[in-house]
Amino acid sequence: QVRLVESGGGLVQAGGSLRLSCEVSGRSFSSYSMAWIRQAPGKEREFVAGITWSAGKSYADSVKGRFTISRDNARDTMYLQMNSLKPEDTAVYLCAARWRGAATDTTTWAYWGQGTQVTVSS
Repeated sequence: QVRLVESGGGLVQAGGSLRLSCEVSGRSFSSYSMAWIRQAPGKEREFVAGITWSAGKSYADSVKGRFTISRDNARDTMYLQMNSLKPEDTAVYLCAARWRGAATDTTTWAYWGQGTQVTVSS
């Protein structure tokens, strides 16, 4: 059983920063590819960033240059550093995982967290 728990969300003004964390319990975190997916009210889920088990990274065009995804295998944790936040970044941010494989906008994810709310005020 793989359990994902997100933290670090909150309310921030436009231009501010937040760092999200996703702690994974279960075995072999280093063999999982991971991603951040977000969902705004009334909208479909949107891929934000992914990192493979071998640390390859991908980003949505809307966050390139502002967000950085990373992982710490010693801590079984994935991070999303979000800088220069915009009101349109407001959403519930969920982390997702799958055994190895790609980590892009077309990946099918096997495990999901409950999400953490990010609200950016203008």
